[in-house]
Amino acid sequence: MSRRNHRVLSVHARVAFAVVGAMLTAQEAAGLRSPAAIRSRVAGRAASVSMADRRDARLAAAMLLCASLQMASPLPSMADGDTETFKFPPIDRNKKGRCTFASSSIGQANAARDSLYDLRECVMDGKSAGGFDISGALLADGSFKKVDFKDAQLSKVYAPGADFSGADFTDGVVDRAFFKGANFEAVKFVNTVLTSTSFEGANLKDTDFTGAYLGQFDAKKLCKNPTLDGKNPVTGADTRESAGCA
Repeated sequence: MSRRNHRVLSVHARVAFAVVGAMLTAQEAAGLRSPAAIRSRVAGRAASVSMADRRDARLAAAMLLCASLQMASPLPSMADGDTETFKFPPIDRNKKGRCTFASSSIGQANAARDSLYDLRECVMDGKSAGGFDISGALLADGSFKKVDFKDAQLSKVYAPGADFSGADFTDGVVDRAFFKGANFEAVKFVNTVLTSTSFEGANLKDTDFTGAYLGQFDAKKLCKNPTLDGKNPVTGADTRESAGCA
């Protein structure tokens, strides 16, 4: 089974668990330790429900069986932008060409790569990643001042403490990224997708969010950032106004 199929199954497995949870009580589910046992119990329960629910039960059992295969196989390396407690290996400072932008050939949706993409503590000021897919990259404590990220894809990057001051993310996709404590002073997020991205403790002074897409919940959190103020020195946009904050 391909790595891509494993990633798809991981999503389906979560859906399957939700379906089973709706059909079995917590007490019943506690005693079911294998996909076969769950399949048997769900099949029995399905006999007394509607055709649509029966279909869901069969799907749930099948997906849970596939999930057991998934857990037995390795997955590509990826950074998890949703957590700050993920444990990463030490930085390989002897790796030749480590601090280089390289586009992923796998695709940005799952931020997967063949190996860990480690740019931690790299100094890459003024370089270009325009149009690159650097999803899943570890950028923690790196320096990316005035980097060209236009049209770049940065799904699930892990960048606490990184310095992006003066960088340009125009028309990029910055999805589910972790930027706690990062510096975004005078950055351009013009027409950038910023879904489910954390700016907790980040410096957003003089940042331009004109046309950026943020979910309602994300926007509310962003507006509470005390550094969200000033005007972008390049575009002249008012920071709070550009972010839609009153």
